[in-house]
Amino acid sequence: MTTPVALTIAGSDSSGGAGIQADLKTFAALGVFGASAITALTAQNTRGVTGIHAVPADFVTAQIDAVFSDLDVGAVKIGMVAQAASIDAIAAALSRWAPRHVVLDPVMVATSGDRLLASEAVAALRKNLIPLATVITPNLPEAAALLDEPIATSEAEIESQGRRLLALGCRAVLIKGGHGEGAESTDYLVDSTRTIALAAPRIATSNTHGTGCSLSSAVAAGLAKREDLERAVRNAKAWISAAIGAADRFTVGHGHGPIHHFHSFY
Repeated sequence: MTTPVALTIAGSDSSGGAGIQADLKTFAALGVFGASAITALTAQNTRGVTGIHAVPADFVTAQIDAVFSDLDVGAVKIGMVAQAASIDAIAAALSRWAPRHVVLDPVMVATSGDRLLASEAVAALRKNLIPLATVITPNLPEAAALLDEPIATSEAEIESQGRRLLALGCRAVLIKGGHGEGAESTDYLVDSTRTIALAAPRIATSNTHGTGCSLSSAVAAGLAKREDLERAVRNAKAWISAAIGAADRFTVGHGHGPIHHFHSFY
């Protein structure tokens, strides 16, 4: 039996709650072997980001090539890309290796509000990475930023933005509704033929650090296990809801604490 493998291409979070660390925890929790290519080192904790050190683009390429030349990668998750040069390097490497699935989480701003993507790199993200994606997973502010539009406030506006994001070349869009309001947090999966609303009860907790990273990684884990996209998204949504629901079992840090990736184990 082949071991499912997923590769995360993202930044490192020194506090362990988001980024590469969250991705690898998610893969492990869902029974997938995780590999990584680090695009940036961040000095951060639950209160915010105090420094970003970008990895040179040629070394990002070297990491990706090393993984693909040896491991049978079933899915790639892309998170924080930091700079335009890294985006170009990632796009070139993925075009060479042609993985079956790419999940792109267009990380622009941390939970704490700190900006994680240079504004000049957003155009490169649109042009070079989005067309390679099986699915992109923006939250409401990120979807708006990608389109240079106001944040959507209704289901009709969210679906409309999803359609415009599809036009950038990805095969599907999962717009995350965690930044919305109301008793339910509803995500919208939009592809060329339909829109699926995925609702879950909104959970009252301040421990939400790494939620976006972990959801996109959970989708990638499902795809690595050869689930179809809808099944991968539904399973990821259920898992992340449980991880958020169990987050208050932790007392970690003094700001937005982490979710509980291993809630089903301890």
